Amino acid sequence: MTSTVPALGTLTAEGSALQAVLLDMDGTLVDTEGFWWDVETEVFASLGHTLDDAWRHIVVGGPMTRSAGFLIEATGADIGLDELTVRLNDAFESRIDHALPLMPGAARLLAELAEHEIPTALVSASHRRIIDRVLPVLGAEYFALSVAGDEVPRTKPHPDPYLAAAAGLGADPVRCAVVEDTVTGVTAAEAAGCQVVAVPSVGPITPAARRTVVPSLDVVNLPFLRGLMTDLR
Repeated sequence: MTSTVPALGTLTAEGSALQAVLLDMDGTLVDTEGFWWDVETEVFASLGHTLDDAWRHIVVGGPMTRSAGFLIEATGADIGLDELTVRLNDAFESRIDHALPLMPGAARLLAELAEHEIPTALVSASHRRIIDRVLPVLGAEYFALSVAGDEVPRTKPHPDPYLAAAAGLGADPVRCAVVEDTVTGVTAAEAAGCQVVAVPSVGPITPAARRTVVPSLDVVNLPFLRGLMTDLR
């Protein structure tokens, strides 16, 4: 994890029950979920295997060990998990070196949270090496800390990454708003006890208790996030 973490007493949310905002990265802030599938397709093609497009919904949003392990088993490719992980990360880094588009509304939301001094963390299943390549594009200054998938004992869909981020910010997970784009990420955030905003990227996500589904980050702003905490005041 990185960075300048405020103590609990310094949390500022201007009287709101909202204590912190925890944001997923791929498919939520940066338009890269398609990049990952393209990279997986290309790497397996080089191994002589064609991926079934139906598998995309299975591997999206998950930790690389799970996604890569599934694809090895599904294709029967003759490659170890460690070697495949390196090849996928290398190919992804090469891809984002050429283009790294932000999701609509992402830059505006990050700036708004920073302007109002809302403690914010980046919480991703991607490895630290990938997060550190993306942070300068997003603006590392917008995040008090970041949690990578290879820095916690269990990554998404387990609650560990969101519990770690909330603890690092000195916030109660129940008073944290999480923004996610996949069922895997939503499952992790809800298991941590957070209020969730889902912005589906690849597969559908249905509304549920403590889960609000929106079409785009364009409709997510600070009043919207504070409104999720109404019952906690």
